[in-house]
Amino acid sequence: MVIIDLVIAAKLTFILGITNIISLILVWFTCRCTLGRKLTNKLWNYEWYKKLYNLHCYFWWIFIGSVIIHAILAILVFGIPF
Repeated sequence: MVIIDLVIAAKLTFILGITNIISLILVWFTCRCTLGRKLTNKLWNYEWYKKLYNLHCYFWWIFIGSVIIHAILAILVFGIPF
């Protein structure tokens, strides 16, 4: 029984992989812990960063959701190699 067409699942896996990378970069860029105090203090002078920072929690949810779906689709398409 095929739940989803394998070609579509492979394409979705690729798109979700790109989504993982972009959302992880956004999470890192909006995290005050990873950028360091100097860079974070400079960025807080800009309104665009404050607006972007307000979305930090949403970036986490996008990242976690895309990783879970990406992993499930990858296992369905490519199987477990062990």
